Amino acid sequence: MGKQYEHIVPRLREFIERQPVYFVATAPLSADGRVNVSPKGRSGTLVVIDELTLAYLDFGGSTAETIAHLRENGRITLMWTAFEGPPNVVRVHGRGEPVFRDDPRFADLLGRFDPSADGSGLRAIVLVHAERVSDSCGFAVPLMDYQGDRDLHAQYFDRKDEEEFNAYCERKEYIGTSIDGLPALPLPLPPRP
Repeated sequence: MGKQYEHIVPRLREFIERQPVYFVATAPLSADGRVNVSPKGRSGTLVVIDELTLAYLDFGGSTAETIAHLRENGRITLMWTAFEGPPNVVRVHGRGEPVFRDDPRFADLLGRFDPSADGSGLRAIVLVHAERVSDSCGFAVPLMDYQGDRDLHAQYFDRKDEEEFNAYCERKEYIGTSIDGLPALPLPLPPRP
């Protein structure tokens, strides 16, 4: 049976911090807009700041749907599921906001992450304020073995300096504007602090 919590209790925090992958879901306000679900997983790129606040590093590589949706309406859901050990699914529903590289909070937020998690291709930090925290059984989630992180993403962006990364973002479709035409990343990207 599912259970709702007033905040991220220590047991859920430990569970969240142990999971190698999680999923982020957002949607535009338009009934015709596209719902977006993105897998996330580079080690150390998510932090639980306090009982109601999380943050994750947003890297280049695909579209900027999450950022566009957050800029429009702020709605976000994060989900973790146990692929090994006892079955469990944890969801955090809340309000999110992109913190861009020129935001005065960016450097302080970045300092909350393990320095090894920072890397080339960092576009923004997504700050999430939890409004609903819940878990459920996860009995139907398959058991799978975690083999390790893929390093292809980091390798690809480590070959680009800031100027090349900016050019990449400017020429890639659905970075400055979402699939549904919403404002996404500010381009050119602000310089890193």
